[in-house]
Amino acid sequence: MKVFLTGGTGFVGSEVLRHLLTAGHVVRALVREGSESKLAVQENVEVHTGDFAEPSSLVDALIGCDAVIHLVGIIREFPGRGVTFKRMHVEATENMLEAAGEQGVKRYLHMSSNGARERGNTGYHRTKWQAEEMVRATELDWTIFRPSLIFGPGSEFVSMIAELIRRLPVVPVIGDGQYRMQPVALEQVAASIVKALEMPETIGATYHLGGGASYSYDEILDLTAQAMGKKRVAKIHQPLFMIKPMVRMMQGFEQFPITDDQLKMLVEGNVCDSEEWADAFDLKPTSYADGVGGCFGQES
Repeated sequence: MKVFLTGGTGFVGSEVLRHLLTAGHVVRALVREGSESKLAVQENVEVHTGDFAEPSSLVDALIGCDAVIHLVGIIREFPGRGVTFKRMHVEATENMLEAAGEQGVKRYLHMSSNGARERGNTGYHRTKWQAEEMVRATELDWTIFRPSLIFGPGSEFVSMIAELIRRLPVVPVIGDGQYRMQPVALEQVAASIVKALEMPETIGATYHLGGGASYSYDEILDLTAQAMGKKRVAKIHQPLFMIKPMVRMMQGFEQFPITDDQLKMLVEGNVCDSEEWADAFDLKPTSYADGVGGCFGQES
């Protein structure tokens, strides 16, 4: 099968690319000009230079392909650079759907996000939902994946936590640290997306992807520290009423590490019922406790 892949240079996309090639598929990767070297694998990969947000660059791009895997997404906007949720989630999806329909590609796999909903309290979740709605409205053979927070080697989330633990004698925690997360393993997310290509029973389905257990943010810190060989993490909890005004004031600076939307998503938590996904793909979701060591080169 020849698969048109977007987001192939990213954290999830690089792993999906590896799984596609291991499964014997041919990949045509959409890559921005000058980013070709960022592809994790070069051999047996066709490169199509273009931009998913520019319909003109997708003309004839999918000809000869059997399926599309659309992975592109952002967790933070940079409006000054034209990087917005509307452009990257909604408009990009619309362009990919139109290209697939016009160029005769029927199978379409779409990566959304756990928590996507029409009345979400963040632009991230609302635009993820809007993109899903466009997918569902097509006549394509679609499957939607809604992963929770994804962890694995190269994870920005794990790297950020590890850096705090290494550098600070006391790690700051927003709020009470009891909001819950259910991180899902990168390898299982990528394997499922690729496996779905040859599972017609997944057509028209939406899957929630979560790890084998949920944890409070405080517990995530402790588990990460243990994977790093540290026994405990000293924490200082910072009240939300003090954090929120500062985030709103500073989020316009790109160097500031968190935005108001990201703060809302953090304290909202990120858990799901992943039983349907586990049953459909015949897998046992890896828990963060069992898998985080792999982020530091340990065997799980």
